[in-house]
Amino acid sequence: MILDQSPPPEDDNPAPTRTRRGTGRRLHGAIAHKLGTDIVSGVYPPGTVLSSEVEFSEALDVSRGAFREAMQVLAAKGLVESRPKAGTRVLPRNRWNLLDPDVLAWAFAGEPDENFVRGIFELRAVVEPAAARFAAERHDREDLRAMKEALAGMRRHSLATEAGRAADRDFHDAILRATRNDALTTLSASIGAAVNWTTQYKQRARALPRNPLPDHVKVYEAIASGDGEAAAAAMRVLVDLALEDTRKEMAQN
Repeated sequence: MILDQSPPPEDDNPAPTRTRRGTGRRLHGAIAHKLGTDIVSGVYPPGTVLSSEVEFSEALDVSRGAFREAMQVLAAKGLVESRPKAGTRVLPRNRWNLLDPDVLAWAFAGEPDENFVRGIFELRAVVEPAAARFAAERHDREDLRAMKEALAGMRRHSLATEAGRAADRDFHDAILRATRNDALTTLSASIGAAVNWTTQYKQRARALPRNPLPDHVKVYEAIASGDGEAAAAAMRVLVDLALEDTRKEMAQN
């Protein structure tokens, strides 16, 4: 579904321009994607009171039920809050579930905020080196097999393809699972989404500036050898280089 991206009129209760109904994705999911992208990108900044359900559903040419379901999705991710008589208000950024894979996708749908990108990489820099250290100490044969298969997929398909990026996500997921730490494993979807969207962002206008596969191989080799310090150091380099590549891409735009 493709919906108009024009900014809302400057009033207290902005509503989007009337658009044509799309097909394909589940309707409320497409509406959530449209409004979620607009909120995260700042079209509707925190504190904005959105127009009524009737106005929005008419403007988007969708049923009120579909619009209501979309707002429930956004509310569950901490982006909006609806109250009787007060309407639906965009919540402050510190209420947003920024690690939700959908919110990450919406953030990278346009030009991501530099502070947001830095925050994501700071999180990775805290979590992933420690995870690599634990994986080096606690992995089993099946963990190493999963990492090797992921590396093979990255090598075969390259990160310019969805299959290659899926393999990259599998690599990071395998490391988190190898920590044998359930709390860390719950971050798998968020870390995987961050890896995926930053990789896509870096090659929107040009090929990746370098081949990141050797950096992943170094992480794998350190984990396989059981060297926790080397694994953490290799992962730290991998994350730092990815941040540098992303910053260069942002500077071009």
